[in-house]
Amino acid sequence: MTEAAARPAGERIAKYLARAGVASRREAERLIAEGKVRLNGTAVAHPASFVQAGDIVQVAGTVVDAPERTRLWRYHKPVGLVTTHRDPEGRPTVFDRLPPGLPRVISIGRLDLTSEGLLLLTNDGALARELELPAHGWIRRYRVRVHGTVDEAALSGLARGVTVAGVRYGPVEAGLDARKGANAWLTVALREGRNREVRRLMGHLGLQVTRLIRIAYGPFQLGNLPRGAVAEVPARVLRDQLPRPATG
Repeated sequence: MTEAAARPAGERIAKYLARAGVASRREAERLIAEGKVRLNGTAVAHPASFVQAGDIVQVAGTVVDAPERTRLWRYHKPVGLVTTHRDPEGRPTVFDRLPPGLPRVISIGRLDLTSEGLLLLTNDGALARELELPAHGWIRRYRVRVHGTVDEAALSGLARGVTVAGVRYGPVEAGLDARKGANAWLTVALREGRNREVRRLMGHLGLQVTRLIRIAYGPFQLGNLPRGAVAEVPARVLRDQLPRPATG
């Protein structure tokens, strides 16, 4: 029997749940480990179980609809919202404030409570995971207002990478756009997108971030999208920008 013939038909259940927008693959694996996922009435014991056409998948007793086509939205996140579906501190979330009519979506990456700007949303958890990976190579671009004295040589030096508090950050492009008194506007571009990376790098240079706006994520731009608004990326544009089919 050939390897192709031996491989089970269908799709791994963790990926199926991610594409259905239920959760990321990692979260789907957690749900499986907690015994909350059933396939044709039987509890799923392993995330590598396969779903085939006609199978019934349930999560916490609710039947999961088959994944729709992959869709992507641009969202202009305001300050004051956390990028999570559930916040233990009870703070308002991005998903609490989305306009009505959207299917269940997850974010591609995050913006923290005091950051604003472009946040990509998708109904496909597999796509979200892929586009978050640094290996994908998409640049995140920010407009950053800082308070303090900007040393342009030190700013340019970020292009060589830097170690801050024992953490090594890869090359970052940063340039001064405007300066007025003790405040300045910078443009910062990076590929890794680690938690609070821009704020930590600016702090390393003696600068306090007073406003942080993401203006681009890969080829997708914030543009003139109003604060709090959502706009779907046309399917043709999405196909053109992805290196391979999102459901592959």
